[in-house]
Amino acid sequence: MAEEYPGGPRPAPKLDTTVPQTARIWNYLLGGKDNYAVDREVGDQIEAAVPEIVQNARLSRDFLVRSVRYLTGQAGIRQFLDIGTGLPTADNTHEVAQAVAPETRIVYVDNDPLVLAHARALLTSTPEGATDYVDADLRDPEPILRDAARTLDFSQPVGLMLMGTLGHIGDDDEACAIVRTLLDALPSGSYLALYDGSDTSPAVVEAARIWNLSANPKYHLRSPQRMGRFFDGLTMVEPGVVSVTRWRPDPGQANLPEIDQFCGVGRKA
Repeated sequence: MAEEYPGGPRPAPKLDTTVPQTARIWNYLLGGKDNYAVDREVGDQIEAAVPEIVQNARLSRDFLVRSVRYLTGQAGIRQFLDIGTGLPTADNTHEVAQAVAPETRIVYVDNDPLVLAHARALLTSTPEGATDYVDADLRDPEPILRDAARTLDFSQPVGLMLMGTLGHIGDDDEACAIVRTLLDALPSGSYLALYDGSDTSPAVVEAARIWNLSANPKYHLRSPQRMGRFFDGLTMVEPGVVSVTRWRPDPGQANLPEIDQFCGVGRKA
């Protein structure tokens, strides 16, 4: 899986356990075990400021599950490019998609060394389908597209998943340009699905402030209106850009409160 560079394979990125890291903090909030004391310390500080953050993290994960089921079961998508996947947890994209359509192919992308160390957990697959992992940075989409083409057929529709990742790009124009580069490489009938933290409550703004004091990379909140720019030129799937709890909730979840994580799904014509 190592990518060849002049002089040999790319060296494995160094795992620094002294600096809190976004994927590990999120893993801790989701109840995972792939984190360190520095990550748990920041996670506890955030939870003290925003006690609902743990529930919000899990409700955001529920949106990923529902969107993948929608794209696979109703939209007929059989390929996914999941960028910023984070550490493996329950109900990963390939598990949800291949439970609906075993032939589905998935490429995961991340540049965190701990995610790379756990990539084998993401590379399980049904015999009919396939999974792959690309070590790359969202800020440089061209290598992502090049390496993902080993597994995905870009002449056929792809589900582009950006779950909680665009918040790491502070500049709106840069974030929109990255999304456009990725979507331009995908054919008609492809979809973009994303969620990110919104600046819709003082408590979440405070949580982001605590996060950014020490965690790496930093995280930038956006309004739902600013998130809507990522879908420019796409046909939005109803109900549009909404809180993750309002996007096609499962039976029994319709009465969940809105939370400060907003999401959307759009189709490329």
